[in-house]
Amino acid sequence: MQTAVTFKGLDPSDALKAYVSDKLNRFDRFLASAAEANAVLKVEKFRHIAEIHISGDRLSITGSEETDDMYSAIDMVLDKLEKQIKKSKQKHRAGRSSATIKGPTPMLSGEESPEEAEREIRVVDIEYKPMDVDEAVMQLNLSSDHFLVFTNARSDRVNVLYRRNDGHFGLIQPRR
Repeated sequence: MQTAVTFKGLDPSDALKAYVSDKLNRFDRFLASAAEANAVLKVEKFRHIAEIHISGDRLSITGSEETDDMYSAIDMVLDKLEKQIKKSKQKHRAGRSSATIKGPTPMLSGEESPEEAEREIRVVDIEYKPMDVDEAVMQLNLSSDHFLVFTNARSDRVNVLYRRNDGHFGLIQPRR
C-alpha cells in the first residue's frame, strides 16, 4: 500500500512513519487492488490525534482518533478502519449475492437488522400437523406468532398461514 505520512505540531519521526506503514500494510490482504493511504499525525496541546484516509478501487474510508499517546491513537484508528473495510466488503458481497435472490430477506422476531450485526441464519425445527385452513386461522388468532406452518387436510400439502400488516391473513400454498 502506498502510504504518505504528514506530521503537524510534532517533529517528523522515522519510527512513527515505519510504524504507520507497517500497520497499514496489513490491510493489503483485505483489499483486492492497490490502495493509497494518507496519515496525518498531529499534536494539539496534550492531545495526540491520528487521522487516516484510505482510498482505492470502490473504497474510500476515513478514521480519526485522539488519545494522550500517539501509538495508541494510531492503533485505535487502524482498528476502526479495519472494521469499516470488513463492513464494506461484507456489503459488497451481500449486494452481489442479493442480485440472484429475489425478494426481501425474512427476519425472525428478536433478530437484529443486517446493519447492526453480521447476518446470522437461525434454524428452527417446527412440528406441523394436518388441519383445515379455518382451524389454522383459529390457532394463529390464539397465539402471538406471526405465522403458522401446517399440513392442509384437504390437499395434504404443507401451507403457511401468516398475519399481514393490515390485520388480515395470508396463505402460502404450493402449486401442483
